[in-house]
Amino acid sequence: MERQITAIHVQKHDPDRLNIDLDGEFAFGLSRLVAAWLKVGDFLSEDRINTLIESDTSEVAYQKATRLLDYRPRTEKEIRQRLIQKGYGPLEIDQVVLRLKRANLVQDQQFAKMWIENRNDYHPRSQRLMRYELRIKGVSEQMIESALADSADDIELATRAAAHYARKLNFQDRELFRKKLSAFLARRGFSYGTISPVIRDLIRELEQDQSNKLENEDDNGKY
Repeated sequence: MERQITAIHVQKHDPDRLNIDLDGEFAFGLSRLVAAWLKVGDFLSEDRINTLIESDTSEVAYQKATRLLDYRPRTEKEIRQRLIQKGYGPLEIDQVVLRLKRANLVQDQQFAKMWIENRNDYHPRSQRLMRYELRIKGVSEQMIESALADSADDIELATRAAAHYARKLNFQDRELFRKKLSAFLARRGFSYGTISPVIRDLIRELEQDQSNKLENEDDNGKY
């Protein structure tokens, strides 16, 4: 049995959605995109109504996903998890992910590359820890290894992390300095084999800086 569209209203709180009245009473809401070809007077079969509602559900899920991506890039796994939390089913989620991939809005390989670059620049940590973080986010092993191929090695990453953190520590107490810095680098995923030479070289560098500073002060004091 077909039902006739008797009115189409813009929703009060969301101008991008329309209320559809059938046979003189409210029936369902649709996004403008899904309702684009509907007009007052059209007759809709039950199958057509179900198709419209399913399409709208998929469209709403897609819009939710794009809003998530407005905050920050996400992996396919992260998008799927958030949509599951919002109550969407496997078929709807598959459709959304496919659209996102076609629009290049979800690219796990690019995500992995950006993640590693950001970590290296602002929060250096070991390749092992970055590999673990990306696995948790659902990035494949092949994509992770490809992204890590362009990353600095652990010695360089640990050196960057140590130099930054050392500014917060008291260098006068060498033992405490070494202990706190070692614990910090361990939390960043570095092995003892990496931590030991990095701290040794950093202490030598800082001691040399102190020595040079004292020499300059002595030279200035002569005049």
